[in-house]
Amino acid sequence: MSARRADSGGIVVIGLGRFGCHLAGSLTRMNREVLAIDRSPAKVQRWSAQLDRVVQADATEEGALRQLGISSFGRAVVAIGASVEASVLTVLALVELGVPQIWARATSQKHAKILASVGAHHVIFPEAETGDRVAHLIVSRLLDFIEFDDDFAIATVRVPESLVGRTLLELKPEERFGVRVVGAKLPGERFRYTSDDTTLPQGGVLIVEGGIDQVQQFAGMR
Repeated sequence: MSARRADSGGIVVIGLGRFGCHLAGSLTRMNREVLAIDRSPAKVQRWSAQLDRVVQADATEEGALRQLGISSFGRAVVAIGASVEASVLTVLALVELGVPQIWARATSQKHAKILASVGAHHVIFPEAETGDRVAHLIVSRLLDFIEFDDDFAIATVRVPESLVGRTLLELKPEERFGVRVVGAKLPGERFRYTSDDTTLPQGGVLIVEGGIDQVQQFAGMR
């Protein structure tokens, strides 16, 4: 455990369903200290070989979480999706323990309102967010896509053939297309920040930011 980064006391992931186990695994691969908790002995046994620390416990019980030292962790993610009651009670227990950052998975807008009202600092909709992202990728020429609030997105796109060999100073993408090109990558190389002198490369990939429609239109140029 000493090799893991424990900034802010590490991260607790509660609930080892599909979302929770993937989240815990990703955090572990990022070299973070992770404590995974589930009430199911079968799930705990299944993931104990792949995660650093997996514990069987009823996370709705404040006393059980206290015994595990959860109050020393800086962040907790309530990934429970099967039971609204269990997720809400778990958030309440974490609030009582004074965990500074509580993230909670919601399965509906009503569920989200309840989680926020009892003390969750961040409420997430992983299925809905993934569905929106995949939908954009299916219907456009985007390689990857992240949507933010207020109609703003960052995406990776292939350099449109009609723009190959031209500089950003010449193209003025913000004026002409309503997007900003912030990074460029040649095949086999790493992404680099762009400048006015950057020439758009054949077969290259760009990082583009702007309005969702504008980003999609830019990616669809021939």
